[in-house]
Amino acid sequence: MKNDTLLSCRLFLLDMDGTLYLGDEVFPGAVDFICTLERTGRRYIYLTNNSSRAGFDYVNRLRSLGFPCEEENVFTAGMATGMYLRKNHPGERVFLLGTPAFERELKSYGVELSCKEDVSVVCAGFDTTLTYEKLDRAVHFLRRGAAFVAANPDWVCPMPAGEVLPDCGSICALLTAASGVKPFFIGKPNRSMVDIISEMTGVPNSQICCVGDRLYTDIAVAVNAGAQSVLVMSGETTLEMLAESEIKPGYVFADVAALAGALDIM
Repeated sequence: MKNDTLLSCRLFLLDMDGTLYLGDEVFPGAVDFICTLERTGRRYIYLTNNSSRAGFDYVNRLRSLGFPCEEENVFTAGMATGMYLRKNHPGERVFLLGTPAFERELKSYGVELSCKEDVSVVCAGFDTTLTYEKLDRAVHFLRRGAAFVAANPDWVCPMPAGEVLPDCGSICALLTAASGVKPFFIGKPNRSMVDIISEMTGVPNSQICCVGDRLYTDIAVAVNAGAQSVLVMSGETTLEMLAESEIKPGYVFADVAALAGALDIM
């Protein structure tokens, strides 16, 4: 793939954890990378599968870490899930395994949440407030025919010092094992995330570049959507994982600082 394909990208969809920062540790050169995008006339959206925070929370968090960010610069799997439920399950009552922030996000899209017997959809996110009672109720509804929708398929959320937190994919695996029902995942690698942004911004998928550290979400969503892709080796993916993966990125850089150097030729 020629470098001019990357240089022609007008919109960059940026993963955050493992790509721009890890926990509260901002990677060297990450803020300068955003400045490079702005200086060279490229647009950017912080794109995350993490539904534990609402879009507004990410604006505040990114600003606190030193990144330029406005509301239009953030799109989350939680927001995409709210759009999906509003469109595909209008008026249906939803049982949620999610944080209070995810709950507020869904309600802002008109989703009606319930824990009574009128539930027809179970929705799971990256729930850092998860309890056994929530799991019990979710399995109850799924075994009685409720649809199963999940914000993202990530198994873990990376943390500093090599630690991880169980993410939505792991929670869903437990629910599937107990109920026999598999979820429909909304976030990356589902191409709908890219398609929605393309429609909102008017930038065609072929001129959108997804940047991230995970092959099975960040790179896979680009492949599925016909977008360009950059894998950074600052997060989850190792050289061994890259070599063994059937999903291949268009470009590989050590980190976003190195990517900035490749883009800063205008």
